[in-house]
Amino acid sequence: MVDVYVEVLRDDIKLPFYANPYDAGMDVCAAEDVLIKPGQTVVIPTGLKFAIPEGYEIQVRPRSGISLKTPLRLANSPGTIDAGYRDELGVIMSNTSPENSSAGQEEYYTLDSKGNKKGPYLIRKGERVAQLILAQVPRMNLIRVDSVAGFGSNRGGGFGSTGI
Repeated sequence: MVDVYVEVLRDDIKLPFYANPYDAGMDVCAAEDVLIKPGQTVVIPTGLKFAIPEGYEIQVRPRSGISLKTPLRLANSPGTIDAGYRDELGVIMSNTSPENSSAGQEEYYTLDSKGNKKGPYLIRKGERVAQLILAQVPRMNLIRVDSVAGFGSNRGGGFGSTGI
């Protein structure tokens, strides 16, 4: 167990939590309502600041249910909170719905909407929007060489070279 210090910016903010005893990630919630229109990328505030020990990071990862059931995606997945970052955690989320899709003039979908609907989505305050995973980060020591061919083996190819 590693101690991570968290500052709660408002009294009504939920602390991240493990939904089940063996979960790898802690669910983190939205601190306010945020409407994400088709084609839009927004930052969802969490109302939380972290002090992470040196040698660690917190990875911000998508929740699988949101990825499966909505067109919402974390834009920089996984996101990284560095040990030296002390500002509020914001979750960067994109609505991949086509920009011309709409639920109606004043309508929107929510995370509870079924069927992976295309259109604007309202993230409501208190809803789980991502998961946080604490990871140890070893430091790299780069050693410049004339060729990397003599180190390990070359699997050959990349970017789909083994098929899709």
